[in-house]
Amino acid sequence: MSELDALLLRIRACRLCEAQLPLGANPVLRAQASARLLIVGQAPGTKVHESGIPWNDASGIRLRHWLGLDREQFYDGRRIAIVPMGFCYPGKGTAGDLPPRPECAPTWHPQLLPLLPNIRLTLLIGHYAQAGFLGAARGRTLTDTVREHARYQPRYFPLPHPSPRNQLWVASNPWFDTEVVPALRQAVAESLAE
Repeated sequence: MSELDALLLRIRACRLCEAQLPLGANPVLRAQASARLLIVGQAPGTKVHESGIPWNDASGIRLRHWLGLDREQFYDGRRIAIVPMGFCYPGKGTAGDLPPRPECAPTWHPQLLPLLPNIRLTLLIGHYAQAGFLGAARGRTLTDTVREHARYQPRYFPLPHPSPRNQLWVASNPWFDTEVVPALRQAVAESLAE
């Protein structure tokens, strides 16, 4: 068993913050050492918690559209790793799901990410991923960070969350569809090219 496979078993058995999780622990992630594209979102929703398949919901449909990938391409674990900031469903808040649990990324990312040596591009989806990976280098707002996406390339590509709840944001920022999505598709295609 590889070091990565052993670590994934430990992560999937993690119960570090189970007492704070309304549906219990069910870490959802995918990673293989051969992956070239890393997708970092916030945390699974209830549908993903139930299915154990990352981005297996309306947000995932929109994300695949943005990336220009079909379902089969998106779930090709040899090429795409999916490692959110929180691996378990954190619960419902007043305006959507709660933030990812604060224990998750600091505990597991430092062990996991070095075992993904072939990553060419990391998609940072939403505020929590951008804060975790870009820190003070991110823009004043998520909109600023996404608008300045070229500044973070070729290593990172910041995106808004593709949730249906963000429909107003997408409608209010038409430059995202006309400028960012084509650049995103090109960056993704280049990262996945043989």
